[in-house]
Amino acid sequence: MWFATPDGLRSLSNGRWRKYNVRDGLPSDAVTCLSEDSRGVLWIGTSGGLAFFSGGVIQTPRRTSELLHGQIFGVVEDRTGWLWVVTSEQVVHVNRDRLLLGALTDGDLREYGVDDGLRSVEGIRRDRSVVVDPQGRIWISMTNGLSVTDPAQLADRTVPAIVHILSISADSRPIDVHSASKVPSPPGRLTFVYSGLSLRNPDRVRFRYQLDGYDRRWSEVTAAHEATYTNIGPGSYRFRVIASNADGVWNPEETVVGLEIAPFFWQTWWFRLSVVSTFGLGMLALYRLRLHQVRTHLNRIFEERLAERTQIAQELHDTLLQGFLSASMQLHVVADRLPEDSPAKQPLSGVLELMRRVIDEGRNTVRGMRSSPDAARDLQQAFSRIRDELDLPDDVGFRVIVGGQARPLHPILRDEVYRIGREALVNAVQHSGAKNIEVELEYKHKELRLLVRDSGSGIDPQVMRSRREGHSGLEGMRERAERIGGRLHVYSSATAGTEVELTVPSRVALNPDR
Repeated sequence: MWFATPDGLRSLSNGRWRKYNVRDGLPSDAVTCLSEDSRGVLWIGTSGGLAFFSGGVIQTPRRTSELLHGQIFGVVEDRTGWLWVVTSEQVVHVNRDRLLLGALTDGDLREYGVDDGLRSVEGIRRDRSVVVDPQGRIWISMTNGLSVTDPAQLADRTVPAIVHILSISADSRPIDVHSASKVPSPPGRLTFVYSGLSLRNPDRVRFRYQLDGYDRRWSEVTAAHEATYTNIGPGSYRFRVIASNADGVWNPEETVVGLEIAPFFWQTWWFRLSVVSTFGLGMLALYRLRLHQVRTHLNRIFEERLAERTQIAQELHDTLLQGFLSASMQLHVVADRLPEDSPAKQPLSGVLELMRRVIDEGRNTVRGMRSSPDAARDLQQAFSRIRDELDLPDDVGFRVIVGGQARPLHPILRDEVYRIGREALVNAVQHSGAKNIEVELEYKHKELRLLVRDSGSGIDPQVMRSRREGHSGLEGMRERAERIGGRLHVYSSATAGTEVELTVPSRVALNPDR
């Protein structure tokens, strides 16, 4: 035997009393009603919600309506196995078996109110506020009177509501719903208006919607008959909406309308491409302008250095070389007047030979400090004439190789390249004893490359390690290369000969005026 009390649930069995309260699983100690169903489950109504006693323990239903967690005034089972639960706010008709399993789905719980014929929506807290008579009718005591319903006569509540999309507007401009909906530009406000057709309790129809291409999930359940979006970008969209009837039964069929929003002209691919192209052309123009400025600056520096070298060469020619020539001529006169058997004849001849070599080297130095007309016109032609300048023996092989498409170079830089190559050739002829000499001139996309290769005895390793001047003039060539923004590499071996490689970036080498 069970007893409902304001401070808990009590049972009397075999003359022994037992008390149950919130520590035993009751939602509240204030028990308001008790009802045992056809399966022997005791349903317990409390001021804090519904519970049931089964298998020797008290439990509360899981995953159910919030209405079943409020004040419960009465519980009764009808002939279909459903429970009628009277609460302080509503009358609830719920599937008992699904409620016990905690697995309620759409249609397993129905709410009834004034629109369904009840006298009111609030039950009265009294003993047996809801009962079932022998005919299976349910009698409910409400605050405004008595209501009765026959579960067998209830309308089929599984008929879902049907959704219709009534209108679409973009910034208050109407859009045709029935044709392929197109919006000429992205709207600030996009509104969909829809309705749910349900002959029974249309006010309790609920909706869920989703805009494919924008929403990641369905909206929350809402009673609103419109959905509004702001700042929707261009693209293709699909608006989908579903509805549930008054009993929470959702229609599985969606109502869908497609929508195409055209972009603003600045959002089109061709506009973006034109912006990128314009930006790219602007950057290219700035790059070329900067490159021209760098080349012009380098050309000015080269011109200044050439002027300085030309002045120095002129002074050397007018002073030192002329002095040596005058002294040499006078010594020749003295030597011619000496008898052949004079003891001073031979030493004087040695001095004259030394002076001749000094004068020749001085002339080569002065020539190297001046711009070469041949080099300024054609490096290949200038290098080809060096054979005659250096008076190479007939048994020494010499050739000039040109690769790539010849391009105009800075006149001064071109002259510097020629002088570096000439110095390497002079070293090969005078010091290496080479039998084969090659000059390779290669015009590449990113650089100008000059390679002087000989088959001689190579350069003294001590000179290579110390980078001192020595007899080969390596340090002078390196300094020339650095002044024009190039790099000089020397590879030498006693068995493979010597390779002198000069590379100059095209951004420096090319003529800014061509």
